[in-house]
Amino acid sequence: MERRQLTMAAVNLKGVFKSFGSTRVVHGVDIAIADGEFCVLVGPSGCGKSTLLRMIAGLEEISGGEIEIGGRVVNNMQPKERDIAMVFQNYALYPHMTVFDNMAFSMKLAGETREKMRQRVEVAANILGLMEYLERYPRQLSGGQRQRVAMGRAIVRDPQVFLFDEPLSNLDAKLRVQMRTEIKELHQRLTTTSIYVTHDQIEAMTMADKIVVMNAGKTEQIGTPLELYDNPANLFVAGFIGSPAMNFLKGRLVTGATGMQVQMADGLLLPAPDSAALEGREVVVGVRPEHLSVRSDGVQAEVIVVEPTGADTQIFCKLGGADVVAVVRERHEFKPGKAIRLYPELTFLFDPSNGARL
Repeated sequence: MERRQLTMAAVNLKGVFKSFGSTRVVHGVDIAIADGEFCVLVGPSGCGKSTLLRMIAGLEEISGGEIEIGGRVVNNMQPKERDIAMVFQNYALYPHMTVFDNMAFSMKLAGETREKMRQRVEVAANILGLMEYLERYPRQLSGGQRQRVAMGRAIVRDPQVFLFDEPLSNLDAKLRVQMRTEIKELHQRLTTTSIYVTHDQIEAMTMADKIVVMNAGKTEQIGTPLELYDNPANLFVAGFIGSPAMNFLKGRLVTGATGMQVQMADGLLLPAPDSAALEGREVVVGVRPEHLSVRSDGVQAEVIVVEPTGADTQIFCKLGGADVVAVVRERHEFKPGKAIRLYPELTFLFDPSNGARL
C-alpha cells in the first residue's frame, strides 16, 4: 500500500498511571516504542496491559503521566484525533454490512469518494486474501476471515499506529499459529508502528521486535524476545517467558570440590554460575527444561511422567523433592518410577526475598 508522508510515528509513555477510585491499576509506566517497531505487551490476566492499550487509544482516560504519538502529546485528544487504528479480539464488525462496507466504513464517514474507497479496500483485500469475500456478510465467514476483515478495516485507515487487543484469542490453536505469521508478515510489508497485547508468551516471543513484560500494573522488563529469554531480570520474567516454564529450585551457596555450588535441602548439590559468590547465601536456582541434560555425572531424579512430542521428549521428574521438567532431543527409554541423572548445563540465580536476578 502506498504510504502517505507522516511524522515519525514513535510512541512514548512517560510515567503513565491509571487509578479506578482509590485503586491504582497501572503504576507509572515508561515505554519508548520506535517508529515502525512491533511492540508486544505481555503478562497474565489483570496485569494492566489492555488498560494501557486503551489509554494509548484514548478509550480510557489516563490518571497521570504523558502519552506521545508521532511527537504529539495526545493525553487530551479524542481517539479519532490520534491517527490510530485498533483491532479487537471480538472483531467488532457490523453484521448488516458486507465485507467491503465494513472495511470502507471509516472512509465513508470521512467523505471519501466511492472510487477512492474501492481502491484502498481492494489493496487491503489483496494483501489479506479477501478479494473473493468482499460481497459476503460477517456471518458467512470463518473466525479467521472475520479477523482478517477487522485488520483490513484498520489498514485502509492508513494510521500512524496499529493497536491489537488480543486479536487471536477467539481462534482455535492451529488458526492462531497461522494468523500469528500473517500479522507478522503484514507488519513487515506495511512497517507501521504496532502495539500488540496478549497473555500468550509464545505469541509475544514469535511476533515482537520488543516485548514489555507486565505484572500487577508495572513493567517487569523490556527488551527483545531473546534478551528476555537469555537474561531475565527477575523470577517473574524467568518463569513467564519460555515454554515449558523455567524450573526453580531453592538452595544455599556452598563451596564444593568443583567450586561454588548450590546445596538443596536434602543435600543434593547443583553447579552454580561462575559469577556466584557469598557462601551461605540462600538462593533460588533457575534452569530451563532444555538446559537439563541426561548425563552420568548429573543429579539423581525420579521419572514421574514421560511425554514424547515427536522432535522432543518432556520428562517430568522429582529432583530433591521439587518438581522439574527436562526437555531432551535424544531418544531414551524412560520409565515412570525409574531413576535418571540430570545435569543443569546453564543455571540462573535469583534472590528469594525480592526475586531479583543475582
